Amino acid sequence: MPTHALQALRAEYRAQKTPLLSSIGAPNATARSVRSALHKLSALADSVLVKLWDLAGLKAPFALLAVGGFGRGELFPHSDVDVLVLLPNGYSTDQDAALKAQVEAFIGSCWDAGLEIGSSVRTLDDCLAEAQKDVTVQTALLESRLVAGDAGLLQVFQTAFFAAMDPRAFFVAKTLEMRQRHTKFEDTPYSLEPNCKESPGGLRDLQVILWVAKAAGFGNDWAALAANGLATRFEVQQIQRNESLLFMIRARLHLLSNRREDRLVFDMQNAVAESFGYQATSGPAGHSDTTSKRNFIRASELLMKRYYWAAKAVTQLNQILLMNIEERLNPSTHAPRQLNERFNEKAGMLDVARDDLYQREPHAILETFLLYQTTVGIKGLSARTLRALYNARGLMDAAYRRDPVNRATFLQILQQPEGITHAMRLMNQTSVLGRYLWVFRKIVGQMQHDLFHVYTVDQHILMVLRNVRRFFIVEHAHEYPFCSQLASGWDKPWLLTIAALFHDIAKGRGGDHSELGCLEVRRFCKQHGIATEDAQLIEFLVQEHLAMSRIAQKSDLSDPSVIADFAKRVGTERRLTALYLLTVADIRGTSPKVWNAWKGKLLEDLYRYTTRALGGIAPDPHAEVEQRKREALVMIALHAMPFEAHKPLWDTLDVSYFMRHDATDIAWHAKQLSRHVGTTTPIVRCRRSPLGEGLQVLVYTQDQPDLFARICGYFDQGGFSIFDAKVHTTLQGYALDTFQVVSSTDMDEHFREITSLLENGLSVAIANAGPLPVPSKGRVSRRVKSFPYAPRVTLRPDEKAQLWLLNISASDRLGLLYSIARVLASHGIAVQLAKVVTLGERVEDTFLIHGPQLQHNRAQIDIETELLKALAA
Repeated sequence: MPTHALQALRAEYRAQKTPLLSSIGAPNATARSVRSALHKLSALADSVLVKLWDLAGLKAPFALLAVGGFGRGELFPHSDVDVLVLLPNGYSTDQDAALKAQVEAFIGSCWDAGLEIGSSVRTLDDCLAEAQKDVTVQTALLESRLVAGDAGLLQVFQTAFFAAMDPRAFFVAKTLEMRQRHTKFEDTPYSLEPNCKESPGGLRDLQVILWVAKAAGFGNDWAALAANGLATRFEVQQIQRNESLLFMIRARLHLLSNRREDRLVFDMQNAVAESFGYQATSGPAGHSDTTSKRNFIRASELLMKRYYWAAKAVTQLNQILLMNIEERLNPSTHAPRQLNERFNEKAGMLDVARDDLYQREPHAILETFLLYQTTVGIKGLSARTLRALYNARGLMDAAYRRDPVNRATFLQILQQPEGITHAMRLMNQTSVLGRYLWVFRKIVGQMQHDLFHVYTVDQHILMVLRNVRRFFIVEHAHEYPFCSQLASGWDKPWLLTIAALFHDIAKGRGGDHSELGCLEVRRFCKQHGIATEDAQLIEFLVQEHLAMSRIAQKSDLSDPSVIADFAKRVGTERRLTALYLLTVADIRGTSPKVWNAWKGKLLEDLYRYTTRALGGIAPDPHAEVEQRKREALVMIALHAMPFEAHKPLWDTLDVSYFMRHDATDIAWHAKQLSRHVGTTTPIVRCRRSPLGEGLQVLVYTQDQPDLFARICGYFDQGGFSIFDAKVHTTLQGYALDTFQVVSSTDMDEHFREITSLLENGLSVAIANAGPLPVPSKGRVSRRVKSFPYAPRVTLRPDEKAQLWLLNISASDRLGLLYSIARVLASHGIAVQLAKVVTLGERVEDTFLIHGPQLQHNRAQIDIETELLKALAA
């Protein structure tokens, strides 16, 4: 085709495409107009293809087919135009040079004309053979339609294709493929950056229904499925409404990103939201500052909540319709087993005795989940039951929630010894949980922008509930041995279940969600007749669910006053145990990245110290030190060290050292430093962390004002992250510091190389005094960029007015700790204790510091100002 003709066609195509794209992104666009525009984009591509086909001289007996999404007659702004050049049997581009040249010229001209084409060239037999081998090819060909060429060839192909189709095998293949896809996306529609096409509840889940229905001859669209009794009119309305929203979101994602982008990534969420007309408003939002009275809803939150509700509905409807299609393809030969007058068991599924059961007996709605928990052999709900539940949601109104029978049933569900996690998840999936527990409905799909929660609020709550339940299951005792040990002696697990269910239920309202949640759970306990003592424990847990992690991670646990105050706050060992179990479950339920062995140790230490204080054993620093010394001496003896080899080192250490280090650390320090006391050469030693994660690094050297910053700078440049730092100065003026660090490098495989490099390199870095290096400019994640977290710095004296507490909260990035240490060093501030807490992509660091500058108000302001500047850099 002449170049000028192609250029003219390209210009014409672009001119006609531009207004269609504009109509998709128009503020007043409706779901109908967007869908119409997608069909017109497909028709426009058809017209260009027909012209190019004719100009290439490709006529009968060949055919040009649209396949895949293009075959459905829907073309998103940056989706591929998938076509198949279909050849009769006996033709081959490998053997016919002229035909090959024609086909290549046609495909090349498609690209030149501006079509983003995906092409294949096959004979009839090739298509059938490939379809038998690959279900993806089979699916693409299932939606083929003629664009140009020989219509008779298409008819022959489709007759042979559907004759070879095995609907049952195709159904199995597509459902297995769907499960694999769901697993890839963590089996949840509530990902904070969902793929609106591929994630559970996305467009692909709706396409799977139509694919298997078409393969089985049950219909090509939703109306046909309703006509064939596979979907109700109401279900079709719900599908079409939610499908339209997903269509609009995907189309606008393509437009705004100017590429094929199906993920609602943080960078795009706000822009897509604004294209729908959403605007940031004052009102509740999921912020981490629980004491703030400032309420703010991002435009993106409004969009995402709508998306999650749509995805949830799609997930429910996908399950109902696929189960109906499967039942039609493979009629059950199992005779139903009557469980009671309302329910049967059929092939392991709980089945309603009649379709209108819930309309006739609304109490049976909650009974469904109680039976699901308590009936041996029930593995799920039948399609009939799921459909009945979906259509009965409107029955669960205020009167339903006040009904004493329903309240008693719901409490029974919570009090069952088994199956609570599965029941609660199923109740949430079917929208029953949010309809019965109206306060829960408010946090379904509520995003959290605190940089460490990776789940929406409702999914986080269910994850915490699951974690609590696992403490009581023997098969999971190896995961949290100490928690399982404590849980084995706990008499009422359901109290913790209710606390888990309510601990974050007031997120997103503004104000302190712990206090608001306490009011909600108090109301719940009163309504459900929970005994006063039990209700008070649940209220305490919801009110204080953040206290234990905050104290463990931010306070000096070697300080007896910290333990005494916490013991007074908790009051009893029973409350302490419950709070410990809920705290561990809560931290583990925020993100796979948040929990680590060091946090586990801090919490366990706080639990043990507080238990002792509650038992009437007042903290006795002298007795504690003597006990640790005895334990350390036993370990030292096992190393066959000379008699009293530890004494030169111990004589330089005061009580605070022995209070801040446990016996294993004390023994390790003695073994490594007994021959180096008073040396002028820096000593650095490494070992695998006793906690089983990362390295423990010992530094012993003459103290210097910028030592902490220098060490942090070395770790920063070496790519190490610091979990914890214990900084001690001996009576002779030597620094004896211990760091817990991790590296992205595989520690197990490269342990010797890493430790050797670290011991030599850090020693040299300390010895070579000179200007501190400039902090590296660490890149921040997309999430941090999209939801920036305002850094905060607080500086206040401790209760004894001897040391100062520095608390820092900021978005995490490489080199952050070193930037902080560098500012402190520039003001001559010494660090005595550092607790570095990483919460996903946010840090909450606490430092115990001292220095003469801290006595001057002006200097304090300068330090805080410089720290804020460093955090924001």
